[in-house]
Amino acid sequence: MTLLSERMNGHWSALETLGAQERVAHVWGRLERLLETAWEHSAELRERMDGAGLTLSDIGALDDWARIPVLRKKDLVALQSRGPRLGGLLACELGDLARIYQSPGPILDPEGSGPDYWGWTEGFHAAGFRRRDVVQMTFSYHLTPAGLMLEQPLRAIGCAVIPAGPGNTDKQIELLTTLPVTGFVGMASYLRVIADKAVAQGLDLRRDFKLQVAFVAAERLPESLRQGLEADFGMLVRQGYGTAELGCVAYECPALGGMHVASRCHVEICDPQTHQPLPPGEVGEVVVTPFTDAYPLVRLATGDLSRLVAEPCACGRTSPRLTGILGRVDDTAKVKGQFVYPAQVAGVLAGFPAVAAWQVVVTNPGGRDRLALRLDMRAEVDREALVRAFQDVIKLRPELEIAGPGQAIEPGAPPLVDRRTFG
Repeated sequence: MTLLSERMNGHWSALETLGAQERVAHVWGRLERLLETAWEHSAELRERMDGAGLTLSDIGALDDWARIPVLRKKDLVALQSRGPRLGGLLACELGDLARIYQSPGPILDPEGSGPDYWGWTEGFHAAGFRRRDVVQMTFSYHLTPAGLMLEQPLRAIGCAVIPAGPGNTDKQIELLTTLPVTGFVGMASYLRVIADKAVAQGLDLRRDFKLQVAFVAAERLPESLRQGLEADFGMLVRQGYGTAELGCVAYECPALGGMHVASRCHVEICDPQTHQPLPPGEVGEVVVTPFTDAYPLVRLATGDLSRLVAEPCACGRTSPRLTGILGRVDDTAKVKGQFVYPAQVAGVLAGFPAVAAWQVVVTNPGGRDRLALRLDMRAEVDREALVRAFQDVIKLRPELEIAGPGQAIEPGAPPLVDRRTFG
């Protein structure tokens, strides 16, 4: 079995340790090729640049990149429905893709061909995953890309993968304790659920489990939750940041101190209004361009807020680091790996005329996300039917809170309130 100390050394790719000038040359070389491909094959990119009065010759260096107008993530649903090739976003035919997923929105997530298309391998290696690890994958394999997206890098490293998927906690515990499972992939909050249930069953987390490393994503990771899991299991817990459209954007290393920008994309931190890049240390919107020719999402504005750290890292990687996700630009929230869009909630509740007013409230007591749906009622409603309808669309089960006397939702109140604290 690989020692914990050995898991904290080494790099997967030479791109992780490029010098400053080499990194600029690498990034611009990839962006230049991507732009040429997108200009020729992506109608959406040409239309966006035409609207700004730009031609291909206007973008001749990395300093020109921010002249290209951003593509907003929240506009993908409408764009994809405009016509062939996902409204011109694709630079190939659908039949040339390896897979086509769908995320809530609904947003289609195409996967191009080639190894490690989503680019997570260097992140998993940085997190300590090594050849011959047995890894339990608890992200979904159904329609959304997470399970297969994160299995591919594990196989590239040489790990064996148990495609457990989400839920069925008793079965998860059985697998984790009867097989020599050394790695966990999923949400940190779910690993905490597994740990608490195992302890309640009389199991010892260090004696009965063999876990050494965990790669967690899809939600914010409070330090208190990380430290608790590491202490209880005697393991390493590292997180990654990415989206279903983009794949890997950034990942933590053994030294912590932020998430290294992946070598397979260009990341800018931009003013949310002008979308012009901000200097390191300033908070702004995360704007990402992955180096993926099949689906060239040039300057995708994610809606997430973060800032860049440019100081050297003790791990030897030279890429800048994101200091976590600090909030959202708009009124959406990411809960248990799913974005909650107020417009979708409104669509669900339009089918229940007994609801006079509503509000989604997100909290995280004990570090676990809780989604409550507050309701003002005109009359009685089939609560279970409402919850099922909500879950079918939003992919999360809400806790209903029916407003009583003196608790009415005020006119003009925000449809979504995020009251989570992280620390």
